[in-house]
Amino acid sequence: MTTSTVRAAALQLWLPVLVVAALFVATANSGSYYFPPLTEVLAALVDAFVGGGLLDDLLFSMRNVLVGLAIAIVVGVGLGVVIGESDRLRVACQPFLDLMRSTPMVAFVPVFILTFGIGSAPKVLLIAIGATWPILWNTIAGVHGISPAVRESVRSYRIPAGLRLRKVLLPGASPQIFAGIRISLAVSLVLMIVSEIYGSPNGLGNFVLVAGNSFRVTDTWAGTILIGVIGYLMTLVLIAVEHRVLGWARQRPPRERRAAGARVPAGKVAA
Repeated sequence: MTTSTVRAAALQLWLPVLVVAALFVATANSGSYYFPPLTEVLAALVDAFVGGGLLDDLLFSMRNVLVGLAIAIVVGVGLGVVIGESDRLRVACQPFLDLMRSTPMVAFVPVFILTFGIGSAPKVLLIAIGATWPILWNTIAGVHGISPAVRESVRSYRIPAGLRLRKVLLPGASPQIFAGIRISLAVSLVLMIVSEIYGSPNGLGNFVLVAGNSFRVTDTWAGTILIGVIGYLMTLVLIAVEHRVLGWARQRPPRERRAAGARVPAGKVAA
């Protein structure tokens, strides 16, 4: 593990660790029924995993959100490349894209449940549709924003379509595609929980709903904290993948590195 990796991990984790420590201290002597000590919440979380069926709910929710997000990435990037490459198609689709941008997907949850039922497939479909739009918008913007000079060079050298897609379009739009995936990840988690609260016999949303309706406050807090932790961990994994894939985008150009080296005082070695 390199020093930069440790530094990046510390930068990402210091605030959550500080918040958890503050909650331990603030709730240690709590006598409130609605705000129990964090130790009791963690104990309830462990009990729910051991004998409360929480593991099955977790697997159910994670399967739905991962499958739905994977479908959204494939559809969003594919359509985004096609629309972003054509100015006429992009202009023609803009009103519909603006309409979907201003429409909250949570409003479709009751419709999906009434139409398709309470099984796993409707939830995957809802997550896939809701998570597609941020990826689609960002992919269109990324592809459309590729430098005209690069496009002219591609046309001049008559680079085949497949090679242009792999070496020009996708790399050029990747920073914005990953930004869209980050947004879609948050959208997917929200739709996952809301769809399970509205109508589902399984899942983390159903676990929190049943615990709340039964006045099991510690279980309700345990499920809520677990959802937040899962979202945070998934974001960290996505950030790690993004840094791995887009390492080239964070490197300084050679001219800047040479200029930085030229400014180093005598007797010191440039980093």
